Amino acid sequence: QVQLVESGGGLVQVGGSLRLSCAASGRTFSTYAMGWFRQAPGKEREFVAHINWSGGITNYADSVKARFTISRDNAKNTVYLQMNSLKSEDTAVYYCAADQGGPKLRAGAADYWGQGTQVTVSS
Repeated sequence: QVQLVESGGGLVQVGGSLRLSCAASGRTFSTYAMGWFRQAPGKEREFVAHINWSGGITNYADSVKARFTISRDNAKNTVYLQMNSLKSEDTAVYYCAADQGGPKLRAGAADYWGQGTQVTVSS
């Protein structure tokens, strides 16, 4: 069982930056692929970024490439999402996800999800 708690969301102006954190419980964090998803009002949840168990492989949605960076610290059981050059269309609730299968996670079918943290980008 893995429990995920996101933090770091908030209100930021267009062009600003935020760093989201996701703290995971459990002793097997380092065996899980981790990811971030987001859901804007009236839209379906969408994939944002993925990182494999070691941190050696990352994937991003085209809409966030070169602006967002996912990373992890297995010693702290935490995954991060550094978001730079934020746009109004990045406004959404951001969710952390964990699964032992990377493809399954990227498809949005992860076994474990956090409660989400709101990111609002104002112009």
